[in-house]
Amino acid sequence: MESRSVSATGPATGCWLLRGKDGSLSAYAPAEGGILRWTEQRPGGPDWTAPELIAVAGSTHMTLAQGPDGYVHLLSRRSDERGTVIMHATQYQTGRPFGPWHALGNPHKEPDRARKVGAPAVAVGADGGVHVFVRNAGRGISMRRQAGAGKWEGWKDLKGANVSDGVPAAVALTDRVELLAPADEQVLRWAQEEAGGDFVQAGPTAARAAAGSATGVCTRDDRATYYWCDPEGAGVIAHRPGADDVVLGGEPDGGALSVLRTPVEGYDCTVLAFRGRNGRPAVAACPTEDEADGLWWTETGEASLGVPALALDAVGRVVLAAVAEDGTLRVARQKAEPGLALAAWTRA
Repeated sequence: MESRSVSATGPATGCWLLRGKDGSLSAYAPAEGGILRWTEQRPGGPDWTAPELIAVAGSTHMTLAQGPDGYVHLLSRRSDERGTVIMHATQYQTGRPFGPWHALGNPHKEPDRARKVGAPAVAVGADGGVHVFVRNAGRGISMRRQAGAGKWEGWKDLKGANVSDGVPAAVALTDRVELLAPADEQVLRWAQEEAGGDFVQAGPTAARAAAGSATGVCTRDDRATYYWCDPEGAGVIAHRPGADDVVLGGEPDGGALSVLRTPVEGYDCTVLAFRGRNGRPAVAACPTEDEADGLWWTETGEASLGVPALALDAVGRVVLAAVAEDGTLRVARQKAEPGLALAAWTRA
C-alpha cells in the first residue's frame, strides 16, 4: 500500500539497502506500524516507487539480511500481552510482498525472562540457511538456525556473559558464519569451525565497543573484519581476529556502521559510513584489510535519522542512502569519475 503519510524512523543497523535478483535496489526503514519499503522503478534508478508500508504489528526491533539467492529475510522481535517472540518472514522477489510470518519462539519459556531477549541479529549462509542470534536473559547469546530442507532447529545456548544490548554483528563468510558481540569490558566472538558445524566461542578480545555499534564484512574468502565505535570517543575501530586493532577516527554518533566491500578504480576496497554526532552521514574508503594506511572521513548531505546504508546499484555504482529528519529517503550515487566522489543527494 502507498504510505506517503507515514514517515520512516532511523534504522538501527546498516543493512537496509539491498539489491534484488533483477538488479533493482530496495530500501527498508522502520516506521510506525511496520516497515517502509522503496524500490527502484528500474535497475540503476534514478526513480523510486512511493513508499509502501509493510505492516508489522507489535514489533519492537527489526533486522534485515539477504542471502546469496537474493531472498530478503526480515526478523522481528514482537512483544504483546501474549508474550515475546522472534518472527521471520521472507521476500522472494523485488518489490513483492513478504511471505507469511513464522514464529521462531523464544529461548526462554518463562514470560519474565522471555521479555529480556534482545534484538535479533541474522546472517544467511552460503547454502541459504538462516542463522538468528539474540542476547538472552542471562546476557549470553542464544541461536536458532535452519537445518536441511528449510527445517528449523531448536534454540541453542552459545553461552557468553555480560553481552551489551543492541544488535550483534553476524557475518556470512565463504562457507561459515561468525558472530561478534560487544560485552561490558570485552568483545566476544563465536565461529563455526566448518560449514554447518557448531559454533565455538573464541577467546575474548580486551576491547570496549559501544553497544549496538558493531558490524562486519567478509574481507577474505574465509575471514571477517569488524568495525565498531569506541565508547571513549576515539571514533571507529577496525578489528580482525589475530591482528592488532586499528583506530580509524571520525566522529560517529555511537550507532552502528554500514560497510561495503567493492572495487574502486580496480582496487579491492572497503567503504564505510556512519551517522556523525551532528547527524550528517560520513563516508570513507580504504584498501581492503589495509586500514592502517589511513582513510579520510567526508561528511555529506543533511542531518539524518539512524544508520546510513551502502550498496552497489545495477551498474556497479556505490549508493549511499539515509533517512532524512522528515522521514523521507535520500540517495547519493557515485559519480562517473575516478575515486569515490558522490553526486548530489536526491529525494526518493
